[in-house]
Amino acid sequence: MQVIIITTLVITVIGVIVGAGLVFTGKKFYVEVDEREAAVRECLPGNNCGACGYAGCDAMAAAIAKGEAPVNGCPVGGQPVADKVGEIMGTTAEAGEKRVAFVKCKGNCEVTKNQGNYIGVQDCRSAVLAGINVADCDYGCLGLGSCVRACPHNAIHVVDGVATVDRRLCIGCGLCAKACPKGLIELVPISKKVRVQCSNKDKGPMVKKVCTAGCIGCMMCVKQCEHDAIKVENNLAHVVYDNCVQCGKCAEKCPAKVITGAGAKTEVQ
Repeated sequence: MQVIIITTLVITVIGVIVGAGLVFTGKKFYVEVDEREAAVRECLPGNNCGACGYAGCDAMAAAIAKGEAPVNGCPVGGQPVADKVGEIMGTTAEAGEKRVAFVKCKGNCEVTKNQGNYIGVQDCRSAVLAGINVADCDYGCLGLGSCVRACPHNAIHVVDGVATVDRRLCIGCGLCAKACPKGLIELVPISKKVRVQCSNKDKGPMVKKVCTAGCIGCMMCVKQCEHDAIKVENNLAHVVYDNCVQCGKCAEKCPAKVITGAGAKTEVQ
């Protein structure tokens, strides 16, 4: 009986000591949790895609709660999520125009030639690292589908050897752009239909040898624009979207027809 009593007392004392230690440790290392962070996290879609620039939705929520990230920083959630987060943070979410992915290449099978039938690993980055180029144009889309596999919403596909974006499905997360080793994909305002579908920076004669639809840097588009909305740098035209009024004059005069026009009704590209 005495042994049982002693054992019980020892266990009780140990329990008290351990409990006291846990209480002390909990108070010593207590980290205050911002209730707003948890509320913001509930609003975020949970894709953990990293399109916001943070490691995932948890990191994004923490940054918003600390004031280190804007309430409309989630491109996947869009304005509805931004409004909810803004309400939690006590601020108004500025409405930003939706941005969609755009592939700066028009070099499909009809306008450029393949150097051969590629049967290696179907990954653009691996091909670039190996020095492999499928088409004659060194700047063009490889068409191996790394961007397709990166897209969480099935909004991009390889058509006739070139990646093509469906604006109706694109959420502007930018994952396809990150997956493209040649930097051919950029995010542009969805309302801006005037875009340059080329990335070749060689001079005109060299471009025409490898692609009949490439930009030749002729400056015709620049001469037509009255709003300083298109420039030619490094032999390649590009649109200044903030200045563009969508008149489409540059597209009308482009001899290579590499500039999409404002009147385009298609939802692809």
